[in-house]
Amino acid sequence: MTQEPSTLYAKLLGETASITWKELEPFFAKGALLWVDPGLDLIEAAQAMAENQAEKVAAWLAEEKVAKVSATRALDLVERDPQLWAVVVSPWIMVQERASA
Repeated sequence: MTQEPSTLYAKLLGETASITWKELEPFFAKGALLWVDPGLDLIEAAQAMAENQAEKVAAWLAEEKVAKVSATRALDLVERDPQLWAVVVSPWIMVQERASA
């Protein structure tokens, strides 16, 4: 991408939406969901993916701060049905649990 980082960040932020697990289940079945640790900025993670910042993304993957949604996590999400945030960085949908207010 050739956009300035702040412009890309704003674009991704504008494309981030609240979503339910039920709406995400078909994408989980396709293996297209990435879970983003609540301690990590979802938009920053999406920006790093979009800009192919391989070292940063690899570090998050190694620390499991970004990971494919596991069957165990999916079951937990079905049972609890928390409010989630999601943003698309093709071919992935990056998902994070919304902080409780």
